[in-house]
Amino acid sequence: MRIESIFQNLEYLEEVANLTEKEWGHWSSREEYQEKVEKKKRKILAAQGMRDYEKLLLLEGNTLIGFVSLFPHDGEERLDLAPWYATMYIKKEYRGKGYSKLLKDALLKEAKKRGFQKVYLKTTLKNYYEKMGAIYMEQLLTGEKLYYFNLEESRSN
Repeated sequence: MRIESIFQNLEYLEEVANLTEKEWGHWSSREEYQEKVEKKKRKILAAQGMRDYEKLLLLEGNTLIGFVSLFPHDGEERLDLAPWYATMYIKKEYRGKGYSKLLKDALLKEAKKRGFQKVYLKTTLKNYYEKMGAIYMEQLLTGEKLYYFNLEESRSN
């Protein structure tokens, strides 16, 4: 089992874009779906080398297990905060095995290496990220809760 950047594993770009669109996207036709997948692929490729963007893949052999992202922004609610922990995804058949914690730890380590002191996230999940060390900030107008991970503390939750 290994965690690597998508930029060193572009053979997974199509699969990641499809999984992302299926999980969080909205479309009304197959054509619109495919356009959005292509747009996601272009957006990922264009972000290569950005300090506040990364997409880490959890791989076992040649199988993609899941992924997580560091984004400059995640929505329009709090553009004053950056970067964001986003798109945590574990394939259904691999859930409940602690893989999201592995990805979270790797992404926070990468963010700290890039010089960030905090990483923000928003979620509707209850008591999921708190167990991983996220600190509650506020409720957003969208109904989501806003949290952050403090990278200055050495938590290993």
